Amino acid sequence: MTPLSGIEADPVSSAASAPAVDRRNLVFDTLGREICAGIIGPQTTFTTESIESRFQVSRSVVREALRALEAQGLITPKRRVGVRVLPLTDWNVYDLQVIRWRLAGPSRVAQLRSLTELRGAIEPAAARMAAMRAPLNQASDLVGLAGRLWAAGREGDAEKFLNLDKEFHSLILTMSGNEMFAQLHHLVAEVLTGRTQYDLMPQFPAPEALQMHVDIATAIQTGNAEKAAASMVSIMDRTLAEMSSIWEQKAPIIG
Repeated sequence: MTPLSGIEADPVSSAASAPAVDRRNLVFDTLGREICAGIIGPQTTFTTESIESRFQVSRSVVREALRALEAQGLITPKRRVGVRVLPLTDWNVYDLQVIRWRLAGPSRVAQLRSLTELRGAIEPAAARMAAMRAPLNQASDLVGLAGRLWAAGREGDAEKFLNLDKEFHSLILTMSGNEMFAQLHHLVAEVLTGRTQYDLMPQFPAPEALQMHVDIATAIQTGNAEKAAASMVSIMDRTLAEMSSIWEQKAPIIG
């Protein structure tokens, strides 16, 4: 069995005195972060007893935390051994908690790249469908949203811009009329938040990028599906170009 070596001690005294739900969340969050960061690597095995000892919590608390990690594809029970850590290929990479753990760790750049590439595949199609299917009142709301987004960008209000940008892209996914696209709005919100949180967004977005949002909204409102899709492609291409210098740096591969 591979020991959990190299892991710093936790504030177990606070864990031991915390309510059961908080103790479970502490174990769950700590192990999840360490697995996603590669501190506990793939194929590592450990027992429930080792986790009980480390966090000074009961077996029932440990089992609840491990069940949650198993549901995310991070670990699997191993007979007569305990628990085995799974590689990245087995993780539920669409789970928001897994995404947040990856963004908080050394695989941040790789996670942002994967999310951005996913956006590039989905959002132009969503914009095209929105132009064909969206009701006029939603299309008008999108145009107004694009105007407020433009103003926030010109003012350099990063927090307001982020919130409006998330709302803008979420609305387009909803307006596509495809319920599966609509469910991806959380993933888009995570990559937009991650870019801002980790200082990968300029305080003042380029005027061209702001205009592209207006172009998308106008194209959807007027039912111009091809222009809506092309304008969204332009946004995605610009995003990829802006971040390419970051991706060219060596980023660790986790899992």
